[in-house]
Amino acid sequence: MSEEIERKNSKLVKKLVLVVLLMFGFGYALVPLYDVLCDITGQNRKIQGSTEEASGFIVDETREITVEFITSINESTPMVFRAETRSLKVHPGQYYTVNFYARNNADAKLKAQAIPSISPGLAEEFFKKTQCFCFTTQTFEPKEEKTMPVRFVVDPKLPERYKTITLSYTFFDRTNIVEN
Repeated sequence: MSEEIERKNSKLVKKLVLVVLLMFGFGYALVPLYDVLCDITGQNRKIQGSTEEASGFIVDETREITVEFITSINESTPMVFRAETRSLKVHPGQYYTVNFYARNNADAKLKAQAIPSISPGLAEEFFKKTQCFCFTTQTFEPKEEKTMPVRFVVDPKLPERYKTITLSYTFFDRTNIVEN
């Protein structure tokens, strides 16, 4: 009876090892499979080099929209934060880059996250950021200064009634927040 159990256990171990190897292989193959599937369906809009080429936007030089940049910090965040450009006239469909300046005023390392807000709220779906410091938590060494770019485009489908869009950022201290 003991030999019978040993043979069954051996067979089970072989099956489990095979399942583990198949799962690893499938996980390893997901990225190329995803790329092929997205190419076939035309959904491959991943950022590759220049997002301008993938956007399909046509620049509307007949329209000008004013984009305003406003910054603030949460009262407990020990930093300086400002937009290097207060406002910019843009043509829908054309890409622009603006810079923001931040400095850690503390004598200790600081982790901070910028939370964006767009006004009017209905224009938010037409304001596309392709590069932004707000996408990730920023780490600042003591007294460190940074220039942080934001690359954006206003979708030409933005309704004519919108003449001004305001992009606002508020930095929050995340130094003592434990992330999972």
